[in-house]
Amino acid sequence: MDLSFEHPGDYLFVRRVGADTVTVVDRDFRKSILLTPQEVVEDWEVTDASRLTLADVEKIAALKPELVLLGTGERQVFPPAEVMAGFLRRGIGIEAMTNGSAARTYSLLAGEGRRVLAAFILP
Repeated sequence: MDLSFEHPGDYLFVRRVGADTVTVVDRDFRKSILLTPQEVVEDWEVTDASRLTLADVEKIAALKPELVLLGTGERQVFPPAEVMAGFLRRGIGIEAMTNGSAARTYSLLAGEGRRVLAAFILP
C-alpha cells in the first residue's frame, strides 16, 4: 500500500507498507522497527505480537511515547494482557492494528506533533 502524499512537516514519515516491508522516507525496512517522529530503532527483535513481553514494554517506554500504535502485520493481533497493562500502568496508550492502519494513524498523529510511536512487526 502506497501512502504517497505531500509531506508537510519535519518528521520521519511512512511512505509505503507491504506484507514484509515498511518504507520510512526513502529507506526500506524488512525487519521489525520502532518509529517515532525523530528516530527509527532498527532490528527490533519481535516477529509476533502474541510473544511480546514486559521487556518489550520497557524498551518502548524508554522512547517516551504518549501513544503506541502496534502494527501487527497484515492481520490485527493483540499482545498478551500483561503487556497491554504494562503500557497502561505507565500512562502510555496502546492500540493494536494492521501495519497499514498503524502507518496511516502514525502519519496523522506525527503531523499533529504528537509523541506517537509506531511499532511495526515484520515477519
